[in-house]
Amino acid sequence: MDSRKRVNKTHSIPQVIVIGTSAGGLLALKKLINQLQEDFPAPMLVVQHISPDANGNVLLDALNSLGKLKCEHAISGGIIKPGHLYLAPSDHHLMIDRDQTMLVTKGAAENRSRPGIDPLFRSAAVAFRNKVVGIILTGYLDDGVAGLEVIKRCGGICIVQDPEDAEYPDMPKNALAHVEVDHCLPISEMGGLLYQLMSRKLGKLKSIPKDIQIEAKIAQRVLSDLPSVNALGDQVPFNCPGCGGVLWKVSDSWPIRYRCHTGHAYTESSLLAEQTMKIEETMWTALRMFEERKNLLTTMAREHGGATAKSALERAELSGVHIDRIKAILKSNDKGTSKDLPG
Repeated sequence: MDSRKRVNKTHSIPQVIVIGTSAGGLLALKKLINQLQEDFPAPMLVVQHISPDANGNVLLDALNSLGKLKCEHAISGGIIKPGHLYLAPSDHHLMIDRDQTMLVTKGAAENRSRPGIDPLFRSAAVAFRNKVVGIILTGYLDDGVAGLEVIKRCGGICIVQDPEDAEYPDMPKNALAHVEVDHCLPISEMGGLLYQLMSRKLGKLKSIPKDIQIEAKIAQRVLSDLPSVNALGDQVPFNCPGCGGVLWKVSDSWPIRYRCHTGHAYTESSLLAEQTMKIEETMWTALRMFEERKNLLTTMAREHGGATAKSALERAELSGVHIDRIKAILKSNDKGTSKDLPG
């Protein structure tokens, strides 16, 4: 079957569901999928934050053991089918291409995550517009908030897990704070709602805002050109912690977001968390170098006499002062909170 015929098959997809979750996601997804049947009339695409060296098989095995939807890893170019759940592979973004097939790429991390929730939600909104249902479940920080807002702007439906029901309520709370969601409810009630939404009458299609189109293209092609990023906002006086490049503040974005020209993207909180981590890495490197310097100077003082030994000891003592200061900084409480940790 040629590619044109395969692509046309995807046009029969009535709606698509995209889900983003982080810490606590395994249990939440199991509770949700267990409410659905094999013939569920829409495909589900899921981003679960996992470490780069994980393979996601534990999650897939747990979901497949329920005997409900067919759950599998997403494959670039694959056709999305009703009754199937597609999980983003570790260390790769999962997106929906304009021809409504899956796109799996190793693009720049967004909100410190790859896979990231925002790239999936944004691409789904561009490809399906008002046929998208976006769901934010349990997790840390605020990945998925900007993507959920894009779904809303393109006419889709936004669902957020009730924070009181979430094992880790940060992501649901941030979504509720920044997006006018359509539904906020516990996991136990989501299955019935999804069946209701699958039979809803779709309204008139909305045009896709230009800024959403630009950001979708940036994520899909990995490297963007400066005119594209310039169209999104203005440069700011700090750099991308991911690549060292210049950052742009995305105009009219809430929560406030930043992008670099290579594709890294951050909300304020994720940018602060990444800066905190980079600072700590730098401090540990500085500590090691000062300790090595002190050891060398102490050795020189033992092996030399006179003025050379005296100078080496003085410099070793000064290195010791710097070592104590760095240790005090590393031991302080000003290194962020649990909310700065990746989900």
